[in-house]
Amino acid sequence: MDQDFNNSTPNTSDESPSGFVGETDRVNGEYHYKNGYTQKIYSDAHYVPYDENTVPPRYYTPPEKPVKEPKPPRKKGGFVKALSLCLVCAILGGVAGAGLMHYRISDRLDALERGLEDAQELHIIEDATESTPNIQYVSENGIIASDIYDMACQQVVGISSEVTYTNFFGMQSSSAVSGSGFIISENGYILTNYHVVEYAIQGNATLEVILHDGTRYDASVVGSEQSNDIAVLKIDASNLSAASFGDSDDLLVGDRVYAVGNPLGELEFSMTTGYVSALDRLITTDENSDSINMFQIDAAVNSGNSGGPVYNALGQVVGVVTAKYSDTGVEGLGFAIPINDAASIANDLITKGYVTGKAYMGIRLDERYNSMYSQYYGMPLGAYVYSVDSGSCAETAGLRAGDIITALGENKIEGMSDLKQAIKQFSAGETTEITLYRAGEEMKMSITFDEAKPDSVSDSPAKFNPPAGQ
Repeated sequence: MDQDFNNSTPNTSDESPSGFVGETDRVNGEYHYKNGYTQKIYSDAHYVPYDENTVPPRYYTPPEKPVKEPKPPRKKGGFVKALSLCLVCAILGGVAGAGLMHYRISDRLDALERGLEDAQELHIIEDATESTPNIQYVSENGIIASDIYDMACQQVVGISSEVTYTNFFGMQSSSAVSGSGFIISENGYILTNYHVVEYAIQGNATLEVILHDGTRYDASVVGSEQSNDIAVLKIDASNLSAASFGDSDDLLVGDRVYAVGNPLGELEFSMTTGYVSALDRLITTDENSDSINMFQIDAAVNSGNSGGPVYNALGQVVGVVTAKYSDTGVEGLGFAIPINDAASIANDLITKGYVTGKAYMGIRLDERYNSMYSQYYGMPLGAYVYSVDSGSCAETAGLRAGDIITALGENKIEGMSDLKQAIKQFSAGETTEITLYRAGEEMKMSITFDEAKPDSVSDSPAKFNPPAGQ
């Protein structure tokens, strides 16, 4: 085992474990011991000088060549027979070779055609000054990855805010919140995640947007949608480079994608690349948030990437980077909101100030009703209705406080989160069947959803109150 005794005086009288006493060599400031003896270290692997070699050399001696016996004399006419045989073999070989060559050329042409059809992403550029080809990834229309990055740098922005809060000791403190976003219009609208600007919205703090050239702008929040983790900002600027959108419904597992953002809030304008790993993942980014439909990518995603765009091989934005798997030691699990969903939400936020067409029931739910209460009171799992808003579609349908919703349409409901996720599948004005448990009986009724407005907020009661008679 090697031992390091840097900055010590060479020891010339140490006794080795085997009893050998001798000089200790010091190489590059270190002592090296091996089997109780010192040995010099050399840069060439497996090389030991002749004067230190303790193994007898091995020499290679070629075997003796056998003595050639004299050949018997040739018979007359043998040369003519041999020449005739060679001519026959040559003719037959030529015919066979021509057939084989025709087959191989045809097979090569077929393989080449198949290769040209499949080669959509990998493009080889020959450099006349170099013997080795320069291999670069390009999209179907010939956009090189570095060109996508150059374009992204004009569209991606950094978002920062100084948030002031009261710490554990009751003292005022502040911290910087950093994230990413991207320009969606030439006149300064910017799309990002809600959680990137959440503290600024709640604390009415100032937001700052930084462009690639270092230009800084104060930003205002146009609108936000917490349940879908989308927010739109506005800066006072013009002639900006806006991103173009692709169709996220066309995404397939295996499609190449590029994520551009500001990981860790300090590695500005970093691009990572990978593939679409899965579609339609229901991801919860916070313990108190609803599940959001996202697609999964294996491009590296870190804190600060949130709100940045995901580009396809055509240089079009197909998603908004939103989350990564939080456990340490796990890599290659990033998630993005499909751009079709994000763009629709952003358009409503810009034009209406809220997301239109969202289904709303008008009930208050107790999120603490769980399997423990279900077993104790002998009631089924479901979403426990604490109260019903006056004039709501729930009141019109006949729902009451104390009802336990067990199904909505084809969706089985076992808790509050299940109901919230099921409601997202409907739009305002749609009608479906609702199944509920009331006073020991199962009931079914029809409900036509209202439209959710900015002030449509579902809150939880202070405590769980079981229905009378339970």
